Amino acid sequence: MSEIRIPTPNNDYLTLEMAKQNGISKYRFYKFIHENGLERIGKGVYSSEGVLIDELYVISHRCPKAIFSHDEAFYYHGLTDREPFIHTITIYSGYNAHRLKVDGKCKVYYISKELLNVGKIMVKDNFGNDIPMYDLERTICDLVRCRSSIEIQDFISALKTYIARRDKNLNLLMEYANKFGIDNVIRRYMEMML
Repeated sequence: MSEIRIPTPNNDYLTLEMAKQNGISKYRFYKFIHENGLERIGKGVYSSEGVLIDELYVISHRCPKAIFSHDEAFYYHGLTDREPFIHTITIYSGYNAHRLKVDGKCKVYYISKELLNVGKIMVKDNFGNDIPMYDLERTICDLVRCRSSIEIQDFISALKTYIARRDKNLNLLMEYANKFGIDNVIRRYMEMML
């Protein structure tokens, strides 16, 4: 990667977006990709052969509006010790996430555009890349909203783990719960557990 110098978070990936932001034409970018034998690892994302792929980073590039949620956030926030086999994202209703689902790399949840960014934060993944994910309180709301599809012992364990945490923010949790219309359900679970 000698001819084009594009500042990247970890120099493992190049995207056309990065090139454009640095004044490099599309033609020059693709010429560089071809001449240096970089491989396409996702839509618009290229890397050298042999680089360990950061799937979360690639997914966030393929679908920039998506936010990592549910199982991914449960694991990241320490509410479960099981790393998910399939990445979970949330996107707004009406977005066509067909390709992500077909690849078998993602489970997709949908929500209204108004609620999509509630609790969105940027976190560093295991490769040091910034990816969008829901914060702890939004993750608890997602846990409660999807409780019928979660094993009861996993559900109770995640709630107990949340209650025991010093960094929990019950006021923020109730604010989010109110937006999702689950404030009575969350209040009932919190009263049982506290």
